[in-house]
Amino acid sequence: MTRLPRSTLLLAVLACLPAGVACAADACDVLTAQVIRATGASLAGRTGPIAVFRAQDAERMSLDCRAPARLTVASLDREPTPAYFILMGRAAQALAGADAVSAEVLALNLHQSSLLTQAPRRGGTGPVVMLCETGPRTGSLRDDLTVCRVARRPGLSRIRRAG
Repeated sequence: MTRLPRSTLLLAVLACLPAGVACAADACDVLTAQVIRATGASLAGRTGPIAVFRAQDAERMSLDCRAPARLTVASLDREPTPAYFILMGRAAQALAGADAVSAEVLALNLHQSSLLTQAPRRGGTGPVVMLCETGPRTGSLRDDLTVCRVARRPGLSRIRRAG
């Protein structure tokens, strides 16, 4: 993942101060681009703070840029292929800078635990929290037998404190 120099980010933030709402759209554009680069997905559409992607290894993949930003990845399979969990790891990396392999293992473990307990399972690794569920549900995801969501862990700052 390519990082922008701090001076470029500072200029972008300062340029957005008078615009307010436009900044939120720009921040979502940046996050959307990071997801595309990290996962290989393509943008299917965007409405306000919601971006929807086409991904080879998932039936549905969407990004909600409202705080806290989160990605939802769904599969029609009760036991998705390993590529689904790799996609989850890459999504966590794009969203919050998580280690992709650690996030992939977390997604797989949460999924397996959800299968065994028949209940949603939650966990975290590094800067992300994740929830995976494998049971029937209502709403727009009712046909998907596996759904995992990943978000930045609340309360974490990118700035490390001395000491």
